[in-house]
Amino acid sequence: MAKSRRITAAVTCLILTLLVLSGTTRAARIKDIAYFMGDRSNDLIGYGLVVGLKNTGDDTSTPFTTATLANLLNNMGVQIDPSKTTLKNVAAVMVTGRLPAFSRPGSRIDVIASSIGDATSLGGGTLLMTPLKGPDGKVYAIAQGPVSIGGFSAAGSSGSSVQQNHPTVGLISGGATVEKTVPVNYAGLPTLDLALTNPDFTTAARTAAAISRALPDTEARAVDAGTIRLNVPSSYQNDTADLIAKVENLDVTPDVVAKVVIDERTGTIVMGENVRIAPCAVAHGSLTVQITEKPTVSQPLPLSQGTTQVVPRSGVKVQEKKAHLAVVGGGVTIGQVVAGLNAIGATPLDLINILEAIKAAGAMSAKLQII
Repeated sequence: MAKSRRITAAVTCLILTLLVLSGTTRAARIKDIAYFMGDRSNDLIGYGLVVGLKNTGDDTSTPFTTATLANLLNNMGVQIDPSKTTLKNVAAVMVTGRLPAFSRPGSRIDVIASSIGDATSLGGGTLLMTPLKGPDGKVYAIAQGPVSIGGFSAAGSSGSSVQQNHPTVGLISGGATVEKTVPVNYAGLPTLDLALTNPDFTTAARTAAAISRALPDTEARAVDAGTIRLNVPSSYQNDTADLIAKVENLDVTPDVVAKVVIDERTGTIVMGENVRIAPCAVAHGSLTVQITEKPTVSQPLPLSQGTTQVVPRSGVKVQEKKAHLAVVGGGVTIGQVVAGLNAIGATPLDLINILEAIKAAGAMSAKLQII
């Protein structure tokens, strides 16, 4: 157990260091950070039955399962009394799926079947024909097929049991056939709206500038932090798909908000490269973190036509013994702080507590999000 904790802490620190010290943000394709309005998926939901289970289905304490099965058989000409039905090989499930944009009737989509009764496993079962509806109540797809749970559950007579994954939730790969589509038509539109996945004014301005540079005939401007509006040139009025393809493959460097995300349950810390630490000194138990800055003057050589510059020199000092703390000068990056803490073997819990204290003192120029 102790060895496992040490390995987990080492892996966490390694990932943290790589994330913080990985360098500048790289450019991304527009299609990876934005999408055109209308190009979106739609959620579908339905209620159905999974049959063929081996004594792992719902029992009589789940009345809607027997009632649904009785209605199904009645529609097929078999009259039964639901109160006298005792089945363990049938389970009631909610079926969910997502209808992609531009899908056409006859295409296949994946669906997930989730038990809503007291079934113990959906392994080996088959979902009967289930209509999938959208938020408007209309049927857009029909689901049916064998359920794959990717796990198992076994129990002994003494009460001992073992379980892998979630046997009451299963995937039906390509299990639904699209019957109706959501119409999306870009042809002939005078303008196209591009929506950023993570709204940001800087990223929106950079995206509009990149489009205008690459496609001079296309006027692009940032409407707000999340929308870039493109005026479609007359040459693309009948070929909007070609314009969209050219736009979404352009490279843009998105701006990153200074943020520190902390998961206290797992000890995971993720930090953006723009996080900065103001002058401060932190003592955490026997750990002492001191951040200092000693500006130096860079003097050009004679006749070099250079100018005298003040160059900041930051330093991070970490000690394991108690010490008198002094605050001097400017600040350093969060990467330098984490590198210094990792060098002496600080645990993820130590890092979390130290970062929370720095933020509480107002010395961290970043958003602190705890999940």
